[in-house]
Amino acid sequence: MSIAQLLSEYGYLAVFIGCLFEGETVLILAGFAAHEGYLSLPLVLLTALCGGTLGDQVFFLLGHRFGPQLIARFPRWQPAAERVSALLRRYHSGLIIGIRFMYGLRIVGPIMIGSSGIPIRRFVVLNLLGAALWATVVGGAGYAFGQSVQWLFAGASHYEAIAVISVIGAALLVAVLRHRWRRNR
Repeated sequence: MSIAQLLSEYGYLAVFIGCLFEGETVLILAGFAAHEGYLSLPLVLLTALCGGTLGDQVFFLLGHRFGPQLIARFPRWQPAAERVSALLRRYHSGLIIGIRFMYGLRIVGPIMIGSSGIPIRRFVVLNLLGAALWATVVGGAGYAFGQSVQWLFAGASHYEAIAVISVIGAALLVAVLRHRWRRNR
């Protein structure tokens, strides 16, 4: 099975699942794949919007119901939880919209926001707005990266496979390093 077939069959599912959690790497790769014609950019953005919104909504509801217990159960979340609480007091709506752009707060953020007593309806609206902005910016960055690669390697189409493999390899390396860094922290 070729890379093109894999992307066309499982690309949108990978974007959705990746965006349920911290999906920046997956979304950038999907934007790049859309530029290369393997996926549709509007569908990538819509899938990322749905996955990002659903993921944060689930974490918000978990925080709404079990917030303090979850933070107590995972002590390594405590510094991030304190940071979110401080930011929430100062930048209520802006934090809800922008939490998915803040490194290391993608899961803890919605949990803490949920435990803060913010009405569910208000979170749904701001979460949807934030997810739309995030999907457009991050997915668009992947698409723009593809445009840059095309411009840099114009006339060198035989390097396309090398570029795709390099991007996937770099993304996997970043994901592994992030995982190891979090585990060691």
